[in-house]
Amino acid sequence: MTSAEIDRDTGGPGLPGLTPTTPAQGSVLPPRVRRRRSARATRWRKVLGYTTLVLLALVAAIPLLWMISTSLKDNGSVFSYPPKWFPSELKFSNYTSLWHDLPMTRWLVNTFAVSAIVVSVQLLTCSMAAYAFARLRFRFREPIFYLFLASLMVPYQVTLIPAFVLISKLNWIDTYQGLIVPQLSAPFGIFLLRQFFLSLPKELEEAARLDGASYWRIYRTILLPLSKPALLAFGVFSFVGMWGDFLWPLIVINSPEKMTLTVGLNYLNSSYTTDWTRLMAGDVVSLLPLMVVYGLAQRHFIEGISMTGLKG
Repeated sequence: MTSAEIDRDTGGPGLPGLTPTTPAQGSVLPPRVRRRRSARATRWRKVLGYTTLVLLALVAAIPLLWMISTSLKDNGSVFSYPPKWFPSELKFSNYTSLWHDLPMTRWLVNTFAVSAIVVSVQLLTCSMAAYAFARLRFRFREPIFYLFLASLMVPYQVTLIPAFVLISKLNWIDTYQGLIVPQLSAPFGIFLLRQFFLSLPKELEEAARLDGASYWRIYRTILLPLSKPALLAFGVFSFVGMWGDFLWPLIVINSPEKMTLTVGLNYLNSSYTTDWTRLMAGDVVSLLPLMVVYGLAQRHFIEGISMTGLKG
């Protein structure tokens, strides 16, 4: 900055020979100049941040856009080079033929019913366990909770064979109970809801105890109504996980009429060929309910995630 600019900002005469490159000048800049520089730097940081976010969002959206584009192509143009993002002719028959050749409605109903039952029971069991770990005092509470946390580190594939052996001994193979019962509890949900319960003021619970409320009444009438954001956030997590689960339904269910959507769409993929266009159309159909659920719960979902990190 030149001395003339300093004169304009301060309204006073400049000092002859004073230049902005002088090391000691930064400490004598008027407050108005420093505020202007700070606002300019903040504005540029925002522009840089938003530009980075937009670029990352575009990169993350590429697979989704390619899936939608492929679902509207014919099989001959899926792997054409150079790749075409916009097909010359939109093939909506890829969607209609799914309902004509496959029991899509039955698979959608199965997927929704299994996901809804599992999410509902998980919300109940995880919230009760989280309340016990957050509020109740009992022997070995902390070691038991850390044991739950340790189970989060066990890969899903490690427990797959023991769970399958247990289900087969109960004669639950190819049944809905075999598909649902092993999923009714989630250590991640217990951890998430416990963190939220810890953030609630203890005075509410102590006042209820003075009024003679039991633990069950405190849990049902005080903690659960205040925990709607956290419950909704965990519900969205659980619903997305159950809706897209492929491995467990694949090894438990054999009958086509009992399959979920992710397993049923595997009929479009064989050892010799893959019907890519209809497979992508099925994936788009499978994605739509998840987008609707997230759109309806977005505000509470973000609120629940932010509030569960307030207290450890």
